[in-house]
Amino acid sequence: MSSLSNEDVCVLIPTLNEEATIGLLIKDFRSEGFNNILVIDGNSTDATRRVAEFEGARVIIQSGRGKGQAIQEAFALIDSKYVVMIDGDGTYLASDVHVIMKPLLDGSADHVMGNRFADYEAGAFTKLNHFGNQMLNKLFGFAYGEWLDDILTGYRGYTRKAVKSFELREMGFEIESEMTIDSIKKDHRIKVVPISYLKRHYKADTKLNPLKDGARIARTIYKMAKLHNPMFYFGLIGVTFLLAGFISGTFVVLQWVQGVTRIPLTILTAILLLAGFQMFFFGMLSDLTVSLHRENMRMLRKMSDDLRSGKDEQE
Repeated sequence: MSSLSNEDVCVLIPTLNEEATIGLLIKDFRSEGFNNILVIDGNSTDATRRVAEFEGARVIIQSGRGKGQAIQEAFALIDSKYVVMIDGDGTYLASDVHVIMKPLLDGSADHVMGNRFADYEAGAFTKLNHFGNQMLNKLFGFAYGEWLDDILTGYRGYTRKAVKSFELREMGFEIESEMTIDSIKKDHRIKVVPISYLKRHYKADTKLNPLKDGARIARTIYKMAKLHNPMFYFGLIGVTFLLAGFISGTFVVLQWVQGVTRIPLTILTAILLLAGFQMFFFGMLSDLTVSLHRENMRMLRKMSDDLRSGKDEQE
């Protein structure tokens, strides 16, 4: 890590009322040799900004609200060769930065994700949070075909090329899943590395609502699958229609056996079943279109990279 200059790595810390933990986190990063630290603060009402500045970090007050907006704003400002992003709540170890940086430095990854489940302290996860994370990881795997260990981790590393290629829109805690999805769409090389995860400081309140934010994250994963895995997106809708049609159809048949004819419900059953099969058909057509588009984009990116490398060799 000594070969890196102070400007090669920017440590990005989005914060909101992290007075109890931000000072020690910045100290720890500086002790690891990382002095280019950017804190983007979501208008904290405590002493977060003052403590961060005192410890030598550059502090910016975000113009909007939400973690996603803060990260988008910071990415637009950062021009360092590498970016390490970490939550400011003291649940991550600064010393794990070397594990995060290694795949970036050896050129094997564009986006590195720290896996909290590899080594977490007792009490770091509530049972609800642990279950919710595992379910969202599985939903992500089914939707995108990438079975990653921790899609919601707040400890990540990126190359500058990856950061500048992101097209992010989510404003809240959905940003982690969106970054992971966008990396898959852009064919970034993703590496998952084991990190430690600590129990939250007793003075550091969580900003995440497990049910509300979990539902938003699941919605983001499903919504963005429309353009990456339309068979999953339309297939889920199709299954819903077919299941509803099967239930109503079963009732119609049972009523018919008893001598009761349910004409309106019979028509509804036919519509539901037809709609379900149509959704599967739309999914297959869309999946074919997306596959062709993805292959064309890969070829264009390869041609662009080859041209760029050719120019670099000439220079």
